[in-house]
Amino acid sequence: MSAVREDATRPVGRRPSSLFLRWARRLARLSARLSAGALMIMGLAALALPAAAQAPDEALDEASLTDQAGSHPEADHPSWMQTWQALRACRRMIGGGLLEVPDDRADRFLGKVREETAHCRGGRRALGFLELDTPWVDWQSYWATGDGASRNARYDEGWIRSLVGGLSERIHVNPNARGIDGALLDLEYARVELIKFNLFDNLTYAEYVRGRDGAPGPTLRRWDALRLPPEHPQFEAVGGDGEQRCRGELIRHRTLTGICNDIDNPRMGATHTPFARNVEFTETFPDQGHTELTRNRHGERLGPMTPDPQRISRELFTRPQSRPELCNQGQGLPGHDPAARCDYQAAPFFNVLAAYWIQFMTHDWFSHLGEGENDRSQLLPAGCDDPALGCRPEDRFQPSLVAEDSPPATFTHDGERYLERAHRTFDNTVTAWWDASQLYGYDERSRRRVKRDPDDPAKLRLRPLPGDEAGYLPRFGPSCEMAAEAADCDPIHPVWSGQEAAAFPDNWTLGIAFYHTVFSREHNAFVDAFRERAAATPEADSGLRDPADPERVISYAEVSDDELFEAARLVVAAMIAKIHTIEWTPQLLYNEPLYRGMNSNWNGLLAEHPLMDGVMNRVVERLRDSDDTRHANAWYSVLAAGPGIFGMGSERYEGRTVFSPLHPGRRDVWSLANPEHVNGGTNHFGSPFNFPEEFITVYRLHPLVPDLLELRRLDAPDRIAHRVPAVEGFRAGASDLLRDHGVEDWALSLGRQRLGLLTLGNHGQFLQNLPMPHLEGSGRLDIAALDIIRDRERGVPRFNEFRRQYGLRQLTSFDDFIDPRLPADHPERQRQAALVERMREIYGQHECDADKIISHAYRDAEGNYPNDCLGHPDGSLVDNIEDVDAVVGWLAEPVRPHGFAISETQFVVFILNASRRLFSDRFFTSSFRPEFYTRLGHEWVLNNGPDGVVMEQGTPNGHRQPVSPMKRVLQRSVPGLAEELEPVINVFDPWARDRGDYYSLEWTPRPGAENDDAFAD
Repeated sequence: MSAVREDATRPVGRRPSSLFLRWARRLARLSARLSAGALMIMGLAALALPAAAQAPDEALDEASLTDQAGSHPEADHPSWMQTWQALRACRRMIGGGLLEVPDDRADRFLGKVREETAHCRGGRRALGFLELDTPWVDWQSYWATGDGASRNARYDEGWIRSLVGGLSERIHVNPNARGIDGALLDLEYARVELIKFNLFDNLTYAEYVRGRDGAPGPTLRRWDALRLPPEHPQFEAVGGDGEQRCRGELIRHRTLTGICNDIDNPRMGATHTPFARNVEFTETFPDQGHTELTRNRHGERLGPMTPDPQRISRELFTRPQSRPELCNQGQGLPGHDPAARCDYQAAPFFNVLAAYWIQFMTHDWFSHLGEGENDRSQLLPAGCDDPALGCRPEDRFQPSLVAEDSPPATFTHDGERYLERAHRTFDNTVTAWWDASQLYGYDERSRRRVKRDPDDPAKLRLRPLPGDEAGYLPRFGPSCEMAAEAADCDPIHPVWSGQEAAAFPDNWTLGIAFYHTVFSREHNAFVDAFRERAAATPEADSGLRDPADPERVISYAEVSDDELFEAARLVVAAMIAKIHTIEWTPQLLYNEPLYRGMNSNWNGLLAEHPLMDGVMNRVVERLRDSDDTRHANAWYSVLAAGPGIFGMGSERYEGRTVFSPLHPGRRDVWSLANPEHVNGGTNHFGSPFNFPEEFITVYRLHPLVPDLLELRRLDAPDRIAHRVPAVEGFRAGASDLLRDHGVEDWALSLGRQRLGLLTLGNHGQFLQNLPMPHLEGSGRLDIAALDIIRDRERGVPRFNEFRRQYGLRQLTSFDDFIDPRLPADHPERQRQAALVERMREIYGQHECDADKIISHAYRDAEGNYPNDCLGHPDGSLVDNIEDVDAVVGWLAEPVRPHGFAISETQFVVFILNASRRLFSDRFFTSSFRPEFYTRLGHEWVLNNGPDGVVMEQGTPNGHRQPVSPMKRVLQRSVPGLAEELEPVINVFDPWARDRGDYYSLEWTPRPGAENDDAFAD
């Protein structure tokens, strides 16, 4: 058996140790009177010592982990003198104190540390990385932040651990713990700086800068711009022309259009609100040269089609093929012949299920489209200045839909002039919340596409097929635009006819069809479980409450079909968010610091200590209410890692001290009648939540998808029976493939196949030749080139300024895209060098002028702003590194932390926005309660299902952990996968791979899969 079941609805609580209680009381006493800097240092220090907060069994897991990993042949074996020198470096590091959060964005941390810090946290190897003086973050070189080779084997195998035992974890004699915790500190500093410097809302930015009524901007929690307008159908229901506050039915569930998630800002995150930005408004749309800095940075070299996007695609993005005839431009061979081959660079630790998962997520989070199209009024050329490269001058695309493009208003504060918004804005045409809107809808038209079961309206309609009684979504009929008289017409774009019925049907692929089917089954599984409980105990308390009568108990028997449907939606949305946070992301970023960091976002570092969790919740609550503009948000971000973001504010205790949760007779007084309780767990950090355009940029992940999908059969899982072109799994073709071969076989196939690395030279050829029959011209489109075009249309800064804006170190030439750690004759270094030469040809060079300052978002070590020469002699010929498109730059990054499927530039965008979408959503914070989810739903989300916590056997990567949420979902929705899923720890790791010891990336078969065809290559 791979798992054992426990009868708990959440991790079992333990009485806090006296040491831990003393620390908590000290924090509580001092929080009211210590200086801002001191409290932040204490909070960071507390969270940097998670071993002190871990349960005894987890300390044993650490010992087990080190026993397993210590024998890695490439692990660090410092001498005793080197060990002593590293400890002395720790003393110097501590003596220097923690970094202050700067007041000027140009003075940021950059992810670069002092010599003694690197020495303390990573020894010789970290010092060696520091000496290379690369632009890339330093924490990746610390001890234990990679696989077994990154660990300090002298500690793992030596006398220190055996002599002092568990005490070494608490006092950080353990160098591996220092490395992991140092990485977490660096990441938290980055998040604090990002919250402070990178929030630019297009509706409320002037108030963020100037404040209002004496309150500093970053502490504001209500904005007039987010009121519902008079023409909105719910205008009167939220208060009309008076103070607006959502109440009644508007706060019970996730609303269709996303209004009333924040009950005091009804419009926040709703459909058709403008995307935000994470970069200064003045630095958007660099090709238009709005500022002197932009003109100094780029000269007159940029334009919407300059450099040519199709040339970039063909020369920098194309997957080279050793046997082009077997790939056939991604079309494979007739009959899905398994002899077909399309070469691609594969990631050993991430599967194709993960590639389609992120497409499933983005359909929920954001869209620029209106019913599958951009601006229908015109078609523009998509480039191609040299058809000899294989591009098509006839390609056409629809320009983006623009919400506002008039000159932005300006304002002055403290003598400085600001723009109120970006030069152009774009609306998010779906809700910004993590609300599963791709399944349930985001406006009236999309909701009409959602098919409910006529026999049980609480369920989604699924139609069984022979051999699969669990069912599939019904298909769309003809479009009502084309066949308005047809009884079975649907409100869809005509090209969607024949694919599965879903609220968000655009860009429908095989993987999207798979996930819609699985989570529709999950929805119905929850309804079935609720019905079973209702039948067994009809008069029992369901947990649900009506805001119109909040004290009245609603029994199971009284819950209506609509109420149950909406509760099921809450559960499914929360499960999806949980899967993404603690399963998909830790596999995307496969190392120990990110495993701990993502789990702290969800569960908190104190998950094993519910009493202490409550204390920290109270501390965080106080910080949220602080008006200290300089430090309140930073404190909140740091200390929220203790109790975790999920469920923050969902319990309230009598009394106003931080000790309330520790009182033996404590009583949760949270009340649905109290708006502060309903909404009080959220924090927007002074800037209303919506996704920024830059977040969309870093989710341009097209290299993940292989040209050919390796189809397997569950009765012979090691054999690749067919190689199916991914392009055939598009629109109605996706529905055909899913039904023809079944959910079981496609789960197996996508689960075992590796996805593509996010790197240059790895875009699928099918994406460069995608059929688009509704567009004139060639009737095809190069999606890789379109990625470049869209970023330019939407004003995303070019790569180097993008990094500066996010607090990362700048590059100074194209040669920075070559990994200096690789020997000159290494094939990968040679590949990188060849790509650099192509970049130099495409983007060019110029004679630099040191008198031209190019950015105010960055200072060098001497305190100077960067100039056009970027450290090279004045007048010298320099690379046009400033012109590199953002997506080209992050695909070219040659150095990444261990196990990162994405670049560090993409990751820093993720650090900010992954946290904010939890911080800002009351259904993940203070409204995560049975009053909304039902008792069963609340337990379901906590336990990954209806039947208690189920634990994995063993300690994967040193952790005792529950069976992952996506694995539990698949076990329920596709029960035929039980045997295949038995050894799987993370559903997004290739299912036949041996995970090895401590974050191994080796591509070797697990026991029982030695004959898998994928390992024959």
